[in-house]
Amino acid sequence: MDRQGTVTVRAVGDHALLLEVDSGPQVAALYARLLAERARGGLGGATEIVPAARTVLLDGLPRPAELAGRLGSWRVAGDAPPEGPLIEVPTVYDGADLAAVAAHWGVTPAQAVALHSGIEYRVAFCGFAPGFGYLTGLPADRAVPRRATPRAAVPPGAVAVAGEYTGVYPRSSPGGWQLLGRTDLVLWDADREPPALLRPGARVRFVPVPGPVTG
Repeated sequence: MDRQGTVTVRAVGDHALLLEVDSGPQVAALYARLLAERARGGLGGATEIVPAARTVLLDGLPRPAELAGRLGSWRVAGDAPPEGPLIEVPTVYDGADLAAVAAHWGVTPAQAVALHSGIEYRVAFCGFAPGFGYLTGLPADRAVPRRATPRAAVPPGAVAVAGEYTGVYPRSSPGGWQLLGRTDLVLWDADREPPALLRPGARVRFVPVPGPVTG
């Protein structure tokens, strides 16, 4: 558990505040508290609450200065935030980097699949591309370096790891993450409400489905 920490508040333009904390778990706790505060009408009309690795952005504030002092007095701890919805991601573990990741972990590819799929992840924040969620839960000793040379194109639905994060590419794009497998789930659909399948706070499990995984 993280010790309690203060919230540093910085003005961003005329209608936004950036709240900074010390760790990812504190971001999750702060984000959950802000959502609850907004539901009670206590955030002065904030239209957007956007978490990142160590910050949360509040946007759409008519009078941000009035809110800054109160938020600066908050203290947050890295306690487990309220549980979000569970999303299961059916995954064929046949990624081009599966063997390399398994070797990095000192296990076989089949054991790597069991390790990765045996964790319940949490969407910490979104970024990079619409619908791309940064999922925490991979233990620190399983952190994986990015590829030395990024790929020019990663296919949509690719399940990948980099550092201590897991992610799923919502569309084809360049990328340097290590590819473990793929899913057919649609991560971003502009005609869906909300468009992003993986939203901050959601819990995620990768469910292996039959594929050419051996070892």
